[in-house]
Amino acid sequence: MSPEPLALPAADWPAWLDGYVRDRLRSATEILTVVRDGSRRDTATVLALWNDADIALRGAGSAAHLFGEVHPDAEVRALAEDLLRDVDRATTDRDLDRGLYDVVAATDPAGPDDAATRMREHVLRDFRRSGVDRDDEVRSRLREISERLTVLEQEFGRTIREDVRSIRVGAEQLDGLPDDFVADHPVQDGLVTVTTDYPDYLPFRTYSRDARARRDLTLEFESRGWPANDAVLHEILDLRHEKARLLGYDSWPDYDAAVKMIGSGGAIAEFIRQISGAAADAGARDLETLLARRRVDDPDATAIDRSELGYYTELVRREQYDVDAREVRRYFDFQRVRAGLLEVTGRLFGVQYRPVDVARWHEDVAVYDVYSDGQRRGRIYLDLHPREGKYKHAAQFDLVGGITDRLLPEGVLVCNFSRGLMEHQHVVTLFHEFGHLVHHVLGGGQEWARFSGVATEWDFVEAPSQMLEEWAWDATVLRTFAVDETGAPIPADLVERMQAAKEFGKGISVLTQVGYAEVSYLLHQDRPDDHTPVVSESVSRYSHVAGLPQTHFQTSFGHLAGYTSAYYTYMWSLVIAKDLFSAFDADDLFEPTVAQRYRDRILAPGGSRDAADLVADFLGRPFTFDAFAAWMDRAPIPRTIS
Repeated sequence: MSPEPLALPAADWPAWLDGYVRDRLRSATEILTVVRDGSRRDTATVLALWNDADIALRGAGSAAHLFGEVHPDAEVRALAEDLLRDVDRATTDRDLDRGLYDVVAATDPAGPDDAATRMREHVLRDFRRSGVDRDDEVRSRLREISERLTVLEQEFGRTIREDVRSIRVGAEQLDGLPDDFVADHPVQDGLVTVTTDYPDYLPFRTYSRDARARRDLTLEFESRGWPANDAVLHEILDLRHEKARLLGYDSWPDYDAAVKMIGSGGAIAEFIRQISGAAADAGARDLETLLARRRVDDPDATAIDRSELGYYTELVRREQYDVDAREVRRYFDFQRVRAGLLEVTGRLFGVQYRPVDVARWHEDVAVYDVYSDGQRRGRIYLDLHPREGKYKHAAQFDLVGGITDRLLPEGVLVCNFSRGLMEHQHVVTLFHEFGHLVHHVLGGGQEWARFSGVATEWDFVEAPSQMLEEWAWDATVLRTFAVDETGAPIPADLVERMQAAKEFGKGISVLTQVGYAEVSYLLHQDRPDDHTPVVSESVSRYSHVAGLPQTHFQTSFGHLAGYTSAYYTYMWSLVIAKDLFSAFDADDLFEPTVAQRYRDRILAPGGSRDAADLVADFLGRPFTFDAFAAWMDRAPIPRTIS
C-alpha cells in the first residue's frame, strides 16, 4: 500500500506546526538514545535506527524552513524560525555526540550491501566534518558557532525577504512598458509605484525608456538589505572561517569544497579563471555591440552600467534579431505556461500530475499528486506569485523527503511570477526550478534519507535544472502551450529568432555569473574589512559592466547564506548540463529512449552514487568541457531586418 502524503492543517497553523516539528524532534531524540546505549552493534541495526532518526530530523527541518519562508502569517513565520533553531540545535548535538560516533564507528565497515556501506561512510564523514573527534573545548565552541550561524543566516534571509523597496514615477515614465504592465500600475496621488519585486523590476529595467528611472530602481534593488545585513554578513563570514580552522582547514572554501565535485578552495579560483577565459571573446563581442547601440543615444558613452544592461540588450535583440520581448510575452499567459510545464515534463519523464484539493498555506498554491505507472510517486506544491513576507527569489524547498514504501516525496516550488503575461525569461526560470522539483520527486525512492531526492554533491544539483531550460526554447515544445489571446500558437519563425537572439548576450551573462562566483569565493577566502569595493570590482571585472556607486549587492545576495562560497556551482553545473543535453536529439527532445535513460540514471538514483559516476553512466564517458566551449565559441548571427 502506497504511503499517504502529509496532511496540512486547514486552520490553527501555529499549533499544527509546533506539534509536527516537536513530535519529530522527540522521536529523533528517543531513537538516538537507543543507538547510544551501545547494545546494538551490528551495522544493519545501527544504520536503520540512525536512518529513522535522520528521517525525523529532516522532516522537522524541512517544515520549519519552508514555512519560515512562505507562510503568509508573520506569527507562523516567526514560530517556524524558532523551531528551525531547535532543529539545528538537535542536529548539531547529534553530530557532536562522541558516544553516537563511537557506536557507528564500531560497526563493520562492510555493510549488508553497497548502499549501506556508502551510508555508513557518509555518516562517519559527516561526524568528522562536524568536529566530533575534537576535544571538549573545541566541540563546545563548534556548537556555539553552529547555533549562532543559524540565527544569523535566518536574520540575513529575513531582511532580504522583508526589504521591498520602490520608486515613484510619473505615468510618462512608463513609456516603453507593455500595456498590461501599465494597466496593473495605476496612477495614485499623481504617481505610479514600481517595486523591487521581480514582476516589477525585470520588465521596468528591460523596457522603460527613462534612463533615470531605470537607474533609480536599480539603485534600490541593489541596495536591499543595506545597511542591516552588513554586520550580519561580516559575522557569518568570520564564524565560518573560525569553524573551518577549528576543523583543520585553511579557509572556509577549502572546508566547503572538500565534499563537492570540485574538491578544494583553490580549484574554485582556477575554475573561475577557466570559465572567464572561455567566455572572454563572447563577452567582448557582446560589450562592443551594446556600446555601439548605446552610442546611438549618447555619442559620448564609454561604458554600460548595470541599470543599462537589460535595456540595451533588449534593444539589440529587437533591432538586430527582430525579437521584441513585449511581443513574445503575449504568448506566455501564466495559467497556460503552468499547464504546459506539467504537460511537457509529464511527457518527458513519464509521469502524470493530478490536481488535488487539499489544505495549503495560501490560496495561490496549486497542489498536484505525481503518478507513474498507475502509482502515486509524490506530491508537489506550486507557490508562484509574490506576496508580502514571502521568499523573494526562486527555489525548490523540500517538505517531505521520500523513503521507499514509507514516505512520499513532497516538494514545493517557490517563485515570484506575474499572474498575467510572463516574460519568457521567467518561463525559462520556471522550467529551471521545476527541474529541482522533479529531481526531488523522482529521486525520492530511496532507503536512506541521506540520499533521497536532490542529494548529490552540491555543485551538481543545478545541472538537471539547467538542462531542462532547453525545453523552454524549443519551437515544438513551445507550440504546445505558448498561444496568444486569439489562441494562435507562437510562430516557429519567432522562436527561431528568439533562439538566435539568445546567443547574443550569453558572454556577458556567463561573465556576470563568474563575477558572482568570485564574490562568494573572495568574501569567504579573504574576509575583507569592507565588502563593497571588493564586490563592486568582482561584479564588473569580467563582464566590464559597471556597477552603480553606493550600492551594496552583497547584502541582498541570498546565495551567500545557502551556497556560501560555492556560487561557482552554477557555472560548474552548466558545463555538465551542456554535456548532458548533447545526448538528446535536438530534433526530438521527447525521444523516449534517451529521456528514460536520463530519468533512470541521473534523476532516480538521487544521491546514492557520486555525481560524476551518474553522469558517466548516462553519457557512457566522463563529462567534458567540450560542449560548453563549443557553445561559447558559437557567435551570434544578427538577422537582416528590412
